[in-house]
Amino acid sequence: MTTIYDVARAAEVSASTVSRVLNGQSSVDPDLAARVRQAMLDLGYRPNAVARSLRRQRTSLWAVIISDIGNPFFTALVRGIEDVAQEAGFSVVLCNGDEDPEKETRYVTAALAQRMAGVIISPSGRPALINQLTEAGMPVVAIDRQPRGISVDTVLVDNIHGAEAATTHLIGGGYHRIACITGPRRISTAAQRLRGYQQAMRAAGRSVTADLVRYADYRQEGGYRAMASLLSAPEPPDAVFVANNLMTVGAMECLVDRGVVVPTRCGMVGFDDIPWADLVRPSLSTVAQPTYDLGRAAASLLTERIADPTRAPSTVTLRTTLRVRESSVRTLPQPGTDTQADGFAPAG
Repeated sequence: MTTIYDVARAAEVSASTVSRVLNGQSSVDPDLAARVRQAMLDLGYRPNAVARSLRRQRTSLWAVIISDIGNPFFTALVRGIEDVAQEAGFSVVLCNGDEDPEKETRYVTAALAQRMAGVIISPSGRPALINQLTEAGMPVVAIDRQPRGISVDTVLVDNIHGAEAATTHLIGGGYHRIACITGPRRISTAAQRLRGYQQAMRAAGRSVTADLVRYADYRQEGGYRAMASLLSAPEPPDAVFVANNLMTVGAMECLVDRGVVVPTRCGMVGFDDIPWADLVRPSLSTVAQPTYDLGRAAASLLTERIADPTRAPSTVTLRTTLRVRESSVRTLPQPGTDTQADGFAPAG
């Protein structure tokens, strides 16, 4: 049976270096780690996972608890996490929190019971869950959303800046009644994106009124209902900023169903890029997040936390990019054109 000493001889490193590679410690020089992994492949070495877990009192698994597995935003994010995890010798268990605090609680309980090596979580808004992890000594990184009142490693994007850029773009495009469809009140990203919208409106001397804001559920159906509600108002908006990708799809679907021409009668910018944003007509203007890099950054922080549990928590904030497409660029009417003729379809 091949041992770590055989691997060490083949890789021309010490047995302790092989052990650190197996344990996913980031202190190993990347070239040495690559030699160790190649030696393991050449010799057909298979570590005894049970024995390693007993020695370390932890498995080599990470729990990645995301808020909605149906949202394409998380696809690239999880890929970024997994790529770093594999490089560090860990495997990823994907858990769908489904924006449900009770499901999240069950996954956190399972991660602790299974003595997983670490947890990356996109929290639904319940800080007690992350407290439960940290108090048990579990390495944890929050991703995408800022936990309230907790000092923990966190990876975010600049939500306020992205929302402000989107709204400023709509203002500059000549739209006057600009609405915002944001997410649940308890979720930090929803609050921050709403704040960015409000800041842009105030900076332009526009009033921020409650009749132009709708809170939804970050789901396609919620975006549809919120858009329908805005269209049913006595003064419908002529543009809308939507705070996530699935709600953007729902809002656009509602506009199509009501016969509202985009962008002539209603401009739109969504938050989160969509893989097919360039393919639909009109193409969708979006605030793009560096989702893959978000995942890599979170996984890197987790490997650092595992290697050094005592270091101070840090927060990484990545920038967003406004991608202007057809849905937010209104074609100006020709002189003499009756701009009231193609008004909003009746609300049903």
